[in-house]
Amino acid sequence: MPHAIAPPANAQPATGHRPRWWTELPLIAVVYALYSVGRLLVRGDVTTAVDHGLAILRLEQALYLNAEHPLNRLFTSTPSLGIPADFAYASLHYAVTPAVLIWMFRRRSALYRSARVWLMNSTLLGLVGFSLMPTCPPRLLDASHGFVDTMAQYSAYGWWGQGASAPRGLSGMTNQYAAMPSLHVGWSLWCGVLLWRHGRHPLVRAAGVAYPLLTTVIVMGTANHYFLDAVAGAAVMGAGALLVKPVTRFADRVKAWGAARVTGPVAVLFTAGPARGGADAQHPASGAVSATAPPNVSTGCETSPGERIPGQRTTSADPPGTAVDGASAGGADPAATSDDAPAAAR
Repeated sequence: MPHAIAPPANAQPATGHRPRWWTELPLIAVVYALYSVGRLLVRGDVTTAVDHGLAILRLEQALYLNAEHPLNRLFTSTPSLGIPADFAYASLHYAVTPAVLIWMFRRRSALYRSARVWLMNSTLLGLVGFSLMPTCPPRLLDASHGFVDTMAQYSAYGWWGQGASAPRGLSGMTNQYAAMPSLHVGWSLWCGVLLWRHGRHPLVRAAGVAYPLLTTVIVMGTANHYFLDAVAGAAVMGAGALLVKPVTRFADRVKAWGAARVTGPVAVLFTAGPARGGADAQHPASGAVSATAPPNVSTGCETSPGERIPGQRTTSADPPGTAVDGASAGGADPAATSDDAPAAAR
């Protein structure tokens, strides 16, 4: 996954403009709004979601993967662990993910676009997973399966109610069966990779390792996700990373096509005009004619008034003392400058 946000070894230095916040912010807001609305619209049947949840639980038991039960019992019986875990589940992915994105925007602007595309790819892939496989989280299974909803148990300490991290009374505004894959884990892995790869301080790099691991423990201990949900979240991030380059190329083609459709004639005139600087100023386009000044062919050499270039001739039609280029010969002897004068005089 790190290669998704690293420039190629033979890449040329970036020459584009730094990303602008007034274009990035609306784009991110629109994508997140579409994701939130889509998440609500893909709500599956409750019976189907419960069946999927039980199938995952049976598969984990067959593979001897049963970390959810001991972690959930620990968080339920120890408020000093369960309450902070609930706060972390309800808030960190809303705070840390934008913070890392802003950090990339300000400190690693050359890699920001790739990081943003990676996050968006994975988020949209997660939406596909929610629609194809609605899954009941452990906390919503029947109590006979041994899970306790810690967020409901400790709801008096926070702003959430029965609807996971949704504020009280707004549980209908969230899809509680969007458990597979776990984007809590996926987004934390995205943050961790960027912090580890681009952080310079050892504490920042350590946070990049600890954050996704801690998030995985929290989502299982609070009974919001199965372990395989976390694995699926990591897989979605891997797929999103692999799609960064093709998606970026496609977006560039669309942008170029749109620019050509809207400003094609203007772009042609601009290209044919005088260069603004850089390499184009040194090598103007073929056929481009400057309308301001004739080309300088003297290579910086100039003659002072009255000075003649050795061997320079004058035409018989010019008045005495006038060279071929029209410059006056100053106080020179007309007999010495006329073509009709003897060679010795010249």
